[in-house]
Amino acid sequence: MQDKLLLQAKFSENLGRYWLLSGAVGLCVSIIGIPLLLIWFPLGKWVTQRYIDNMSAELTTQKLIVRKGIFTRTENTVPLDKITDMALIQGPIMRMLGLHKLTIETAGQSGAGALISLIGVDEVEQFRARVLSQKSVLAEKYSQASQSDPEQDANLVYLQEIAATLSRIEAALASKPQ
Repeated sequence: MQDKLLLQAKFSENLGRYWLLSGAVGLCVSIIGIPLLLIWFPLGKWVTQRYIDNMSAELTTQKLIVRKGIFTRTENTVPLDKITDMALIQGPIMRMLGLHKLTIETAGQSGAGALISLIGVDEVEQFRARVLSQKSVLAEKYSQASQSDPEQDANLVYLQEIAATLSRIEAALASKPQ
């Protein structure tokens, strides 16, 4: 089956501002960080723009692919049938800038927290709905294929015969005097 690209996420222009503001708040909280604010804004603006330029999220017919990073590039490929939860989170600065954080959790992931976090996806509710919709389409397709599989039907018959044989053996053993 060909894996076709269905949707490419776009990221908000406010994402760079969010990271700059978050960094500035973090520096202001520490007294030592206040003088570093002079360096943070020009350097932070350049770094955040590079990071945003390297971010991508693609929905295909079978998986979600997320790429990000500047120095260490990471690519997470999540099969849609493994996604267990997609949560939207919005803190106070995010709310002020109209941004959301989309977290994606999967079956079998190790550790606490989300496997993937995406901040600043434009039209995040529609992106999330499209991912969940494609997940449902894929699940329905697999369930229809498994229901009409004659090999699975034959396996079920064999299992039922084995269960009946085991019941007869148990009954014969129970009726024998010890």
